[in-house]
Amino acid sequence: MLARVFLTFPQRLIREPVLHDLIRRFPVKTNIRGASITEEIALMALHLEGEPPDVDAALAHLESLGVQVERLTET
Repeated sequence: MLARVFLTFPQRLIREPVLHDLIRRFPVKTNIRGASITEEIALMALHLEGEPPDVDAALAHLESLGVQVERLTET
């Protein structure tokens, strides 16, 4: 499964290794397609690939951290 998502990170997570921790915790591959990062907010277009339950769990984990996840498409 390939999920295309748009992520909005709150200020408190901007300097945290969120994606690094994500790929260590879940068997998914990430591909950053674009990003805009300031001291106040981080926006990211991301492709997340893996088995459907793993992708869903990874996205749910991001949401539990406070990352706003907008699913664009899934294939």
